[in-house]
Amino acid sequence: MGWTSPLVLTGLVGGALLLAAFAAIETRVAEPLFQLSLFRIRAFAAGNIAAFVVSMARGGLQFMLIIWLQGIWLPLHGYDYSQTPLWAGIFLLPLIFGFLVSGPVAGTLSDRFGTRGMATAGMVVFGASFIGLMVLPVDFSYWAFAVLIAANGIGSGMFAAPNTSAIMGSVPARYRGVASGMRSTVQNSGTALSIGAFFALMIAGLANRLPQSLTSGLQRHGVPPAVAHHVGSLPPVSSLFAAILGVNPIQHLLAASRTLSSLPTAAQHKLTGRQFFPHLISGPFHHGLVLVFGVSAALAALAGLASLLRGSRYIDATTADEAFLSSPQAPPEKRGHSTVASYRPRVPEVPRTVPSSDDSAR
Repeated sequence: MGWTSPLVLTGLVGGALLLAAFAAIETRVAEPLFQLSLFRIRAFAAGNIAAFVVSMARGGLQFMLIIWLQGIWLPLHGYDYSQTPLWAGIFLLPLIFGFLVSGPVAGTLSDRFGTRGMATAGMVVFGASFIGLMVLPVDFSYWAFAVLIAANGIGSGMFAAPNTSAIMGSVPARYRGVASGMRSTVQNSGTALSIGAFFALMIAGLANRLPQSLTSGLQRHGVPPAVAHHVGSLPPVSSLFAAILGVNPIQHLLAASRTLSSLPTAAQHKLTGRQFFPHLISGPFHHGLVLVFGVSAALAALAGLASLLRGSRYIDATTADEAFLSSPQAPPEKRGHSTVASYRPRVPEVPRTVPSSDDSAR
């Protein structure tokens, strides 16, 4: 439909207005879904910003890698289109293994040494993997690809557990259920937004080069210029989704105009083979990939900056005060009383009898 479509514009404007109405309503109800006042806590706000940005970078990456494997790399290496979804999942396993290995280790180390350094280091590894993917050729060596996506998973795992711990440990105990829901919503929103944003970037990259590539490639194999121009002028999103589905659209497009049957047999086999369409779109697709991975690297840098801004140490004032009031050192007339929720990120006057960790007092 395009960005100028009335339906698209209505959805964007209407969504923004509804989001503003949601924020206004949540500040007025007794039990809001979103406790917006929690964003006054620096560690909570910075952690959620970082989680949102990482979700955007990671969500778009997964779709781009699937298209890259299913639509180009696997057919170029002799895999039948019916087998590409299975093998794309198999070849992406290093990404999952990297996350599974680094996540528990990073969580344990962050409990001992602090969350800020571990989460920021994870974003450095995460962003570096995108830079590596940018310089990787379309027809890559698989082991180089596997190392890069494993590094991407390791960086994500190094960030996820410490960042979640920092978010949950920064809020008063009675708001941790609300904080968990807010954290999940922020992450899911980033993933959903990344799909639209990254596909838009990819299509923009394809639109610059794909029409000329399709037209010239078809003409070199005997397709009449008028037909080749018509195929090349089709929206690039159709070629993109053909790559996702593992379908060679050339046969369908040329058969509809009855051009395919009029070509020599050798040309027919060439045009409808496994490698013609992947070769044709590989150059324009790589141009779009560089654009997408460049944005992902920038998002990783932004998430790392947000992690640094969360602060080095913070103690939940409400939890610390309640722990003190329940201790033997509290005055008898105050013992057992609950305090009013406070959003101070740091409470220097907490007595030494209250145990504290890097992230919170429990």
